[in-house]
Amino acid sequence: MTRSGLLPEGFHDRLPPFADAVGVAEQRVLEAARVHGYERVDPPLVEFAEGLATRLKAGGLRDAVRFVDPISQTTMAVRPDLTAQVARIAVTRMGHHPRPVRLSYAGSVLLLRASPLAPQRERRQVGAELIGLDSVAAAREVVGVAVEGLGAAGVTGVSIDFTLPDLVDTLAAGPLPVAAEQIAPLRERLDAKDAGGVAAIAPAYLPLIAAAGPFARALEQLRAFDRDGALASRLDGLAAIAEALPDGVTLTLDPTERHGFEYQTWLGFSLFARGVMRELGRGGTYMIVHGDGAEEAAAGFSLYADAIVGGAAAIERRRLFLPFGTPVEAGARMRAQGWVTVAALEAGDTPEAQLCTHFYADGEARALAG
Repeated sequence: MTRSGLLPEGFHDRLPPFADAVGVAEQRVLEAARVHGYERVDPPLVEFAEGLATRLKAGGLRDAVRFVDPISQTTMAVRPDLTAQVARIAVTRMGHHPRPVRLSYAGSVLLLRASPLAPQRERRQVGAELIGLDSVAAAREVVGVAVEGLGAAGVTGVSIDFTLPDLVDTLAAGPLPVAAEQIAPLRERLDAKDAGGVAAIAPAYLPLIAAAGPFARALEQLRAFDRDGALASRLDGLAAIAEALPDGVTLTLDPTERHGFEYQTWLGFSLFARGVMRELGRGGTYMIVHGDGAEEAAAGFSLYADAIVGGAAAIERRRLFLPFGTPVEAGARMRAQGWVTVAALEAGDTPEAQLCTHFYADGEARALAG
């Protein structure tokens, strides 16, 4: 039996004022995307598991909760991420739309299991996807919108960690050949910064471990490593993206980071903020798989609203108490000025009891003492 009021591990209630702050953060990110042409879609919480699994090139069912639908007797999945659903909408319901198509979204996702640094299994995800174009300009816009969205939500001290998810595949197919069965182990050892493991498989890849850190230095090391020019277009693209970002955004580069970037192609990035232990979100370029097997390029980002609020300024609660008997038109006038008003519904009510910071008197708002 479970105790009344307890929730399963990884779940929690969002209470005031935190729940309000999460909602405001989502709306500000969506508005930052909207003014760049990203229109909102709202997919369902549950879909056929098979569809989610095949829509992204590397699958979309990682950490998904699955069950059998009692009506259709088909395996269903609760979305662990919204990207695959937005991809489905883009290639089916909006397949006729001129490319690129820009879509934004916000909603809850459910994970089968979570990590120690981010123990929540149910999260609020907000983001945007640009579908139908694979270019530096598209990636630059997506990264820029993500940064603008964080700024609009009140996040300061933003930093971005870039990665090149298909780095090993590109080199292995060109200047630094690796046996097919060794590519996956090599990726894992580079991701773990296991110099001994990398040396045992392909010693020529060892310089990639050191080519990580502050963006400018890491990019310079990668250019020196790329003597055959196999990475030139990717590195030039990274430089162009970085150059377009506003001053004050800290940039780093870890070219062999793969964890969490399994379906991204040439670009991946994680977003952080000063003083926040976990990442605020991530994004990159990827491929969408159509029903006929054709592929379509896309780029996008996803942010987690709880983490955004943790990286924003302190939540401000400004509530104006309207004493019992305050004229209705007076309350309307104060709300038009931007106040949240709480009206006394009985004569004995007080501002303190209603958690108000101000009270209405003589036609104006006055701060409570202390």
